[in-house]
Order: sequence, then C-alpha cells, then structure tokens
Amino acid sequence: MTDSKRFFITSAIGIFLLIAPNLFLSETVLAADTVVIYSARKEHLIKPVLDRYTEETGVKVKLLTDKAPSLLVRLKAEKKNTRADLLITVDAGNLWQAAKQGVLSPVDSEILKQNVPEHLRDPLGNWVGLSIRARTIVYNTNQVKASELSTYEALGDPVWKKRLCLRTSKKVYNQSLVAMMMHTIGADQTKAVVKSWVANLATTVFSSDTEVLEAIAAGQCDVGIVNTYYYGRLIKKKGKLPIALYWPNQGGRGVHVNISGAGVTRHSKNKAAAIRLLEWFSSPAAQNLFADINLEYPVNPKVKSAPEVAAWGTFKQDQTNLAKAGELQKEAIKLMDQVGYR
Repeated sequence: MTDSKRFFITSAIGIFLLIAPNLFLSETVLAADTVVIYSARKEHLIKPVLDRYTEETGVKVKLLTDKAPSLLVRLKAEKKNTRADLLITVDAGNLWQAAKQGVLSPVDSEILKQNVPEHLRDPLGNWVGLSIRARTIVYNTNQVKASELSTYEALGDPVWKKRLCLRTSKKVYNQSLVAMMMHTIGADQTKAVVKSWVANLATTVFSSDTEVLEAIAAGQCDVGIVNTYYYGRLIKKKGKLPIALYWPNQGGRGVHVNISGAGVTRHSKNKAAAIRLLEWFSSPAAQNLFADINLEYPVNPKVKSAPEVAAWGTFKQDQTNLAKAGELQKEAIKLMDQVGYR
C-alpha cells in the first residue's frame, strides 16, 4: 500500500470517527422531536392543530386514526412495542376504559391542573379533557316553547308522549349521560326516567344525532337530546331550521357535558414530548384551534368560544367528575337494556 493510499484511508477513518457521534445524535434528536398519536378524533378535526404545533415548535407529529375500540385493542396488543405516545379519543367513558385496561400513564402537570377544570380530568391523572361538548335538549320551535321545558327527567312526562326522539343507546354519548344520572339521582330513579323516555318515543331510535335533529326539524317529533356540535354542524350546512337548543337542569346539577380528551400511553417512548404537547393543547394558544374546528367549547375557562358557539347562550355545567361516566358505564348499559332502550 502506497503512503498516499494509507494517508487517505487513515484520514477517512478519522473523519468518520469525528462525525459518527453526531450522526447517531441526530437520530436520537429526531426521535425525541417526534410524537406519535393514536386518535379516534377524525383526521380533519385534529391535523390542522398538529400542523400548527409543528410550525411553532419544530416537533413532528405522526398521526394514526381509527375508532376508539380498535385503537384500544391495538394498544393492548402492542404493549411495550407500541409507537404511540398519546391516545386521543372522545367521551370520558372511552378514556376511563383505556385507563382501566392499563394503556395510559398518569401525568402530574401543574399546567394541566391550571388549564383544565377538575371535573374534566381524571382524578388519577390518566387523562385530561381538551374540549367540551354539551349533551342537551333540542326542540322544534314551531311546536314547543322554551318555557315548556325544564329537565332531562321531565322529558318522560306524559305531555311528551309520542313527541320524543332519541339516538340509540349503543352510542357511548347516551351511555355516559345515563351513567352520570345514575350517580346523581340514583339507579332506581334513573331507571324510571329512562323507561319513561322509551314510553314517550315518537319513533324507533336513530343511529345518529344528526338524524334526531332532522326528525325534529321535519316535525316527526318535537324534542330530543343531542350533542351541541351536531346542532352547529347542521345549522352551518343547511341554514335556518325550526330547531333550538335548551339548557336543562339549570336549577339543579346543570347540563351534562362530556369531552374530547387525551392521555399519555403507558409505553410511550417519548413521554416528555407527549406531555409538552398535551399541555400545549390546553393552552390559550391552542384551545380555539382544537375546539372551534368542531364547534365545541374550549376546556380552558380562560378561552372564549367561537362566535357561533357563544351565540347559543351560556349555561351551568354539571360539575360531577366525568370519571363516573366510565365507572358506571356497564351498569348504565344494563339499565337501558332492561327498560327496552335499544
């Protein structure tokens, strides 16, 4: 081997040894600057928010979307091999189930405690609300006066015979509503209420809140129970309709609310970055982005709702911790089945 070749090889090895640590460090930094999210919130409702986070911080976010049950099964199957750092889903009942099945990790964050009211986050720190949806009464303005309405329970009164429309009990939104009622007024009274609802149905239950709203607007029934954002979407799509929202139980526990929320996964490889993203979601900078796109309410009380949402009026929320929606979910499903609410 000539001296010149020996010099070239030696120099090349030396240069590699100098830059190799930086090459490996770059891969480590890239991994630390990427958060992987499993999301049951549809992509078009979450991606614009994530894009903004990447713009502001440089942190990349990889997103996988699917239905909540499928994501939960996947997380349980993947165990320590999961790439997911955050689970985002809707309804506290789903989040409670995820925590119960051991796929979430507790987070102790002063920022989250400051930004998210206590009743909208897990007492054990496994999940936190990121936006609010109220499940409230809607009525046909041509057939019903607001003064005729009062509480969820009163929808079972004889005056509403053959005038009530409901979504199927198979949807978690109704399961959580009934579970929270069971906690507040007791199982026996809740059973009597739900049975009276079934007796007042104008037709068979619907598969979606939108169908309930359209049936009320068409005069097929006069009152129903829906999530507020479905009302907002329909009005935005079709314009003025003879339907309006009513805030029940204002003299008592208040309107039943639920959340879109998230938790850090138990086997996250990047927990610190996942917590920072979760905290950012709850900040004033992100709250309108997260809530407004789906016509929901910001979970952070310091942040104002979108103008079209604010136009629906203010209301008193039920302050019961939403963990109860998960704790009593099985009992709620059994109760609804017993009274024929399908």
